[in-house]
Amino acid sequence: MTTPALLIEQAVKTYANGFTALKGVSFSVQPGEFFGLLGPNGAGKTTLISAMAGLIRLSSGNITICGHDVKCEATTTRQLLGVVPQELVFDPFFTVREAMRFQSGYFGIRNNDDWIDEIIANLGLTEKANTNTRNLSGGMKRRVMVALALVHRPPVIILDEPTAGVDIELRQNLWEFITRLNKAGHTIILTTHYLEEAQMLCNRIAMLKHGEIVALDSTKNLLDKESDIQLVLTLDQNLPSNLQPYLVEQDGSNFQIKLTDYNQLLGILQQLKDHNINLKNLHVMENDLENVFLRLTSDHIKGQA
Repeated sequence: MTTPALLIEQAVKTYANGFTALKGVSFSVQPGEFFGLLGPNGAGKTTLISAMAGLIRLSSGNITICGHDVKCEATTTRQLLGVVPQELVFDPFFTVREAMRFQSGYFGIRNNDDWIDEIIANLGLTEKANTNTRNLSGGMKRRVMVALALVHRPPVIILDEPTAGVDIELRQNLWEFITRLNKAGHTIILTTHYLEEAQMLCNRIAMLKHGEIVALDSTKNLLDKESDIQLVLTLDQNLPSNLQPYLVEQDGSNFQIKLTDYNQLLGILQQLKDHNINLKNLHVMENDLENVFLRLTSDHIKGQA
């Protein structure tokens, strides 16, 4: 049996103020997976990542990285893990290249310049390699955070909102590089609020809500389970009151409605005709991860269902 790259067993974390951020979270990630860890703010993602990295201790439960216990084998697991945090944490006294060399030294790696050069090139940092990190823009500092997490070639890479607030070019460069690392055997664990990124990149996804797993499946299966049909009708008047139960959202003259069967559309079109309402445009919304995410994690939407 293959040893999981990440194994989380009944992870519970209760803080001193009594707040329980994790409520028995369990899942595993296999070597070479591109895995998404999604959830709204406050779902417990950052707490879980901090526990994986050994920055906080669980109240109960266990986490192992490539078969090594985070609590009992902290030195080993930190060698196996590369974490890109949300926060921009960097030493302002060194250039980009110097910071990466020091980071290599922290992991006992010498003569790492070839790999450092490759990371710098792939993350678009070549022109800034000899620039002091405090003089970089926010987007460039984000690139440096990614570079520092990769410098020791960790088999498991955790990316916590890696493209937040960065430009399109960096996103493209980053995902091309990370995808190559994944194909080379690195395990990638991604948290992001850009759900189109997760849909495009992740083979499997876990969704957290209030410290609990509410979904854990392949991306394809999650999308297939979202069977409702979403349409946007552009009308010259308001939607008739008898069609309001179908309404999901209104934006000016655009009315997003939800159907369970395309046959319902015939009745809706007839109702619009009976009320002398002109249908100016009809758009079928493509099923995507955002619909699944909202259905599973939004208290408001679940309450209406």
